[in-house]
Amino acid sequence: MSTSKTEFLVAPSILSADFSRLAEEIAAITEAGADWVHVDVMDGHFVPNLTIGAPVVKSLKPVSKLPLDCHLMIEHPEKYVEDFAKAGASTITIHVEATSDPGGLLNRIRELGCKPGITLKPGTDAKTIFPFLPLVDLVLVMTVNPGFSGQSFMEEQAAKISLVREELKRIGHTALIEVDGGITAETAKLVREA
Repeated sequence: MSTSKTEFLVAPSILSADFSRLAEEIAAITEAGADWVHVDVMDGHFVPNLTIGAPVVKSLKPVSKLPLDCHLMIEHPEKYVEDFAKAGASTITIHVEATSDPGGLLNRIRELGCKPGITLKPGTDAKTIFPFLPLVDLVLVMTVNPGFSGQSFMEEQAAKISLVREELKRIGHTALIEVDGGITAETAKLVREA
């Protein structure tokens, strides 16, 4: 979704998909009107769960007409961004908590030909990412604790969406705001109003 409150994109996560039928699942979300495919990448260290890596993203590229939005919930993402870029990621989003040099890594993602994104855990102050906003095309606001699918939307995170939107407006930046976790028809209304 954008900072204008009028434009919204839908980026379903494949985390809940049937991994034995990923091509069919992507075709179904494409047909349903999705704008992007959200790919949750977890390493079992930064978050407790373990999911997929760059080889799976590479296998998705030929079967997806949609941009692949890779959310790296991993330690030391600087070691892996090149792999995800080569695999076909359109957007690579990193956690501010996962690297000692977020600015340098965001610049590297752009050099690799991908759109850089930044995110933070629900317990991290929104202002932590403000210095990096000029470097990104996307800000992902987590409305669940990262690492597991099927969690309920954390309503208190709506204030963080508003803070990010206000800061983007203040600096005159048009980065997209993506909201991740617990999105339903009901919670989408809260997100729109934030």
